[in-house]
Amino acid sequence: MKKSLFEKYDFTTQKSGFLGVEEKYLKTPEDAQVVVVPFGMEKSVSYKGGTNKGPKAILRASRQVELFDEEFWCEPFRQYGVATMKEMPIENSTVAKGLDQLEEITESILAAGKFPLILGGEHSITAGSIRPFVKRYPDLAILHFDAHADLRDGYLGEHYSHAAALRRVMDHPISTLISCGIRNISASEIPYLEANKDRITIHFGKDRRNWDAKKIVEKLRGRPVFVTFDLDGFDSSLMQATGTPEPGGIMWEDALDIIREASKISNIVGADVVELAPVKLLHSCDFLAAKLCYKILSYAFLNKPKK
Repeated sequence: MKKSLFEKYDFTTQKSGFLGVEEKYLKTPEDAQVVVVPFGMEKSVSYKGGTNKGPKAILRASRQVELFDEEFWCEPFRQYGVATMKEMPIENSTVAKGLDQLEEITESILAAGKFPLILGGEHSITAGSIRPFVKRYPDLAILHFDAHADLRDGYLGEHYSHAAALRRVMDHPISTLISCGIRNISASEIPYLEANKDRITIHFGKDRRNWDAKKIVEKLRGRPVFVTFDLDGFDSSLMQATGTPEPGGIMWEDALDIIREASKISNIVGADVVELAPVKLLHSCDFLAAKLCYKILSYAFLNKPKK
């Protein structure tokens, strides 16, 4: 007999977990609808490292995030509940083994009927966590925020490189990838992009001032959606604590506008937030990442389309 999610994995206390809620508002972790997974795998980064420390920094900063959200005029977490897994040793002798481990974790969360929020770690992890979603949702769509297209077919000899994260995702029969904030794409990625124009839509950072959030997300209407958010998608004036802080990126309101509009017309079924590489005394970046996680969850649960 297979062990259940809560028998197989260890969980932190509410106070030690995401948002650091001190009062016991859940009887047990099983009562939560959201499971937060710290998965700080760092194996293929090619510039500045430190993403292995990202999950701890996000969890620590989340305990300072105001629980009341003026947009929803409530404390949204009370309507869905959050349980946080304890950080575990990662099978990172190879990237592929780490992805297999994360696939198993994500499968257990979905089998329990919970919403996974995965905290990276480098962006390569999405190639592992997406596999159980593809099996469950034949019409799955991807909403992607990033400075980079991540459509390389491997990088520096690593098939599952962080620079190939979305290429490995799109190896699956996924019909819709919407990428926002891109301002780096290599010549080697262009043939793949052009051959998959019916599947992949890129909204480049250079066009940000002309974006219409409702038009950007229209292809997601009525679909199950996985949100993958590489924090270098933010402009480097907001996010310096990442491997490649790039100018010309999205601002806070840009990200929220797009996720908000997506949540109104689609069913956000899971998410990851990746590539935070904490910098000492630069805690604003950790806080931004933590608040983004809370907003993604609140949009996913409180903005669901009316049936």
